[in-house]
Amino acid sequence: MTDYSHLAPAPAAETGPVKAWVQTLVLPTYEPAEAERNPMFLEKRVFQGSSGRVYPLPFIDRVESDPVDHEWTALFIENDYLRVIVLPEIGGRIYAAIDKVNGYDIIYRNQVIKPALVGLAGPWVSGGIEFNWPQHHRPSTYMPTDWTIEEGDDGSRTVWLSEHEPMNRMKGMHGIQLKPDVARFDVLVRLYNRTSLTQTIMWWANAATEVHEHYQSFFPGDVNHVADHAKRAMISFPHCDGHYYGVNYGERAKTGVPQSEAPRQFVPEGDYAPNDMRWYANIPVPTSYMCVDTTASFFGGYDHATKAGLVHVADRHISPGKKQWTWGNHEFGYAWDRNLTDPDDNGIYRPYIELMAGVYTDNQPDFAFIAPGETKVFVQHWYGIRDIGPADQASSEMAISVALDGRKVQIGLHAVVALSNLLVQLKAKGETVATWSTDADPTAAVFLDTTLKTDVAREDLELVVLDEAGMPLLQWGRFAERDDDPTESASEPAAPEAVVSVEELYLTGLHLSQYRHATRAPEAYWREALKRDPMESRCNNAMGLWHFRRGEFETAETYFRKTLKRLRTLNPNPIDGEAFYNLGLTLRYLGLEESAYDAFGKASWNIAFIAQSHMEMAEIDARRGDWTEALTRVEIVLLHGSDNLRARNFKAFCLRSLGCSDEADAIFRSTLALDPLDYLARDAMGQSLSLDPQILLDLSLDYARMGHFTRAFELTSRFMTAPSAGAQPMAHYYAAYFADRIGQAEEAAKQRQLAQNACSDYCFPCRLEEIAILSDAIKAAPDDPMAPYYLGNLFYDKKRYEEAIALWEQSVALQPAFSIPWRNLGIAYHNIRNDTQAALDAFDKAFAANPHDACLLYERDQLWKRIGETPQARLVEIEANLALVGQRDALTIEYAALLNQTAQPDRALTIIENRNFQPWEGGEGMVLDQFTRAWLLKGQSALRAGDATTAFEAFEASMTSPENLGEARHLLANQSDAHYWAGMAYAEAGDHEAASQHWESAANFKGDFQSMEVRAFSEKTYYSILSMRELDRLLEAESICDALEAFAQNLLESKASIDYFATSLPTMLIFEDDIQLRQNISAYVMLAQVALARGQKEVASSWLDKALEGDPNHALATELYQEVEGAQNIRPSASV
Repeated sequence: MTDYSHLAPAPAAETGPVKAWVQTLVLPTYEPAEAERNPMFLEKRVFQGSSGRVYPLPFIDRVESDPVDHEWTALFIENDYLRVIVLPEIGGRIYAAIDKVNGYDIIYRNQVIKPALVGLAGPWVSGGIEFNWPQHHRPSTYMPTDWTIEEGDDGSRTVWLSEHEPMNRMKGMHGIQLKPDVARFDVLVRLYNRTSLTQTIMWWANAATEVHEHYQSFFPGDVNHVADHAKRAMISFPHCDGHYYGVNYGERAKTGVPQSEAPRQFVPEGDYAPNDMRWYANIPVPTSYMCVDTTASFFGGYDHATKAGLVHVADRHISPGKKQWTWGNHEFGYAWDRNLTDPDDNGIYRPYIELMAGVYTDNQPDFAFIAPGETKVFVQHWYGIRDIGPADQASSEMAISVALDGRKVQIGLHAVVALSNLLVQLKAKGETVATWSTDADPTAAVFLDTTLKTDVAREDLELVVLDEAGMPLLQWGRFAERDDDPTESASEPAAPEAVVSVEELYLTGLHLSQYRHATRAPEAYWREALKRDPMESRCNNAMGLWHFRRGEFETAETYFRKTLKRLRTLNPNPIDGEAFYNLGLTLRYLGLEESAYDAFGKASWNIAFIAQSHMEMAEIDARRGDWTEALTRVEIVLLHGSDNLRARNFKAFCLRSLGCSDEADAIFRSTLALDPLDYLARDAMGQSLSLDPQILLDLSLDYARMGHFTRAFELTSRFMTAPSAGAQPMAHYYAAYFADRIGQAEEAAKQRQLAQNACSDYCFPCRLEEIAILSDAIKAAPDDPMAPYYLGNLFYDKKRYEEAIALWEQSVALQPAFSIPWRNLGIAYHNIRNDTQAALDAFDKAFAANPHDACLLYERDQLWKRIGETPQARLVEIEANLALVGQRDALTIEYAALLNQTAQPDRALTIIENRNFQPWEGGEGMVLDQFTRAWLLKGQSALRAGDATTAFEAFEASMTSPENLGEARHLLANQSDAHYWAGMAYAEAGDHEAASQHWESAANFKGDFQSMEVRAFSEKTYYSILSMRELDRLLEAESICDALEAFAQNLLESKASIDYFATSLPTMLIFEDDIQLRQNISAYVMLAQVALARGQKEVASSWLDKALEGDPNHALATELYQEVEGAQNIRPSASV
């Protein structure tokens, strides 16, 4: 039982059946460090299976090492059965949900707020329920949301949380609702596309539950297959009969868990199969799986130790996503447990799994579309269960379980509302075998028992629960048979030139765009289609949208007109109005509102675009001052979607402008009843606005779209926000833009000067409207260095690289002491123009302008590394700036790597051992590699000196993972090099038994785990070969040597590519990397190892020359080269 007595009771003023209030909750908190002031253009970062683009968000890559007591705003809501706590300042996540009957934490309640680098922009916390949209994880997961508490006529209370998501500015909100006498909390969700473009979204609720060896998840009984991310792999469920995430579960089922893979804690007690994927304790590595398909609408988890659990219920037709995620029950997972929480009173870092519910998605990544003005509304139900075991079926009112032991059947019912005169019928092979009449309520589970007269298989049982009117409440038993096969794994699309048809080219590009693929470009497929058919309408329309989203409106117009030309070849009326609508939007952004009006008018002929088109036309009417016509058109919009907030508010403003203020106010009030955090309606009614300055900018644009430039100016000219919020410069540029439009030229000039002088930290413009605003500022004040800097950032993010370069060059010409545009130019000169010298010069000027910026030191070093600067020269520069090194993990790791590279492992270890490192999820292994390498170098040095004892102690140390590293070795990571060297040291010391054990470990290890993927061979395979040789397994060694050679040769002959299905590759690739060169260098090193194993030193030297020519900083190539040259010739001379 969890003690929650420290949580204060409800205030005395809260007397209703449902109570809701706000209070301060003090929690030990590890505060995120200051965000990076340089904009991050991470264009090929893979995050949760899709694009890891972080701009325009500030980027945080460090969390403080010591906690402080932080006073968090907490929203409490409770009834007789539940207490739920929400933290609006951390993305509006549910922090705790407590069953007041037994004190059980239905969801994992973390005792601390301890962010780790898991989120898109850095900090992410475990525990509670995180609400993720429009991608996973939510970009604003560690950002504050607006909130309000609402009371319903039925006595319910709802805590509403709302935001404008930072990437596309859509509005999302979720409400946590409790009703009187109901032991369930509901999550009410509204997703509103407030933009004029169709967007893509996914929505997942991630519920964390505390786990151990007695915890299992449960899914509907018809789930017999589950899928990995992007459906790249499929396995049987619940018992996996093959490999998954590199683990051989099929073999585990036959022979048990190998001793070397056994967990250190939460050890299964043998009461469930070792390949049963429902049990946390069985899964040793980070693992996701998602239900492929089910006809049921529930899932959850159950703690057999406390006899309590969690159930989620939602309409499967729109909420099909059912997923489990775990860090894994092994050292790698334990390290992440330590990163995300503090030990309990027993010294245990409590692990959790996430049970995730997806809406409009059943996989990750799996995006759905949301149209302009569309509101998606849905509800999720969550509740705790007690005593009945894992649920076999569940609804929003009850969960049931069916246990069959021989002929004895026990039915468990857990109700979340009081239910009277239930009729429960049990059938076997279609015949009723038992009937019960019972009541049920949330205070205790009900158990019904019977003994069957004959043996019956579980799949032949059926159960139905009828309410007192005889209507079915819940049914369990036989599942409907499918008429299709959902178990086919996904495959990577062919390259554009290899795709057979134009239709496939269009659809492939659409898929890549819809799924926000990080490393494959949709436009490549559309361009290939247009090579074959230059007038193909779908691909011209897609390319028009692609250019439109980049703000290239003139080019977009050309594509849309081509689309219409093809569509209207035989008749003037296309099947839908999309191309006309897109053309209208483009013309509107070009300032051609009369032409835009005509295009929207044609688009409105088709129902698919009638609402969007009339909305745009109504706004143009308003800007002309024709409020009567505007009102007529917005009425049409509302006929096709009464939840359209933009249209509702616009209608009210029309009425106000026509003198109908009372009617207008009634509409504003009804809008606030629909969405109490609609900011335009709140402003119109004189209510308080959001604390998020970006929302105020959105609001000013909403006013400007309907011609209310005066109110837009008022909102932005008196802009008051902390300088660190990043919106202040743009607010003043907005105000100047609006002032010009209401004829206040002097005020506009004043606002532009305020913008120029405002703090530039974290000001990263991204809206298409800001192109015009900043362009106007540049024209009006050509001596302003800031406007071109900001517009350059926006253009670079939109992949308008040359224009960005020109603007940054304009900025530094006006203000040479501003480091950030120099740094940006360094990136662009290298990545876009391939001008190494210009990139170096730009970074030198950036660092000279701000020698206290650790980011600049690190990025310049990475540039030096990529162009082949020697380790010695790089080390000199880093040691000249040691005060900066400690500010960044990545810089510290690079420093340690250079010390290792220059034969100074003792210094490297001193640096590593005296810092607490914080890895990115998916980027683990960087510091561990340098830690391992340093101990190996120390051991090799001792072995050369004849000190075998020191040597084997060093080699043994190389296989450890101190907690300060923030990471542990993955179960599938190959340590054959360390085992080989440990064997050599023990052999030198005369301990041949220990030597053989280490060589056996190296010789028998198969494959490797590198860069977040399982590999059949790697550079570590070489040490398996050497160990086989030491064990006189010469034929086996020769066979593996041949296989390694074939693998390396195949790499040389293969085109390099980033894994299409990569889930997380968070390496912060500021500079474009030559992945073909990297792949070739890896092949060269492995071929050199093959030659060394065969005693062919000249051949090995040739391959290593190639490797070091491509990368003079390649550590292993350097060490092998020194060995070939005799500097470290301590291996036996015998060859395979």
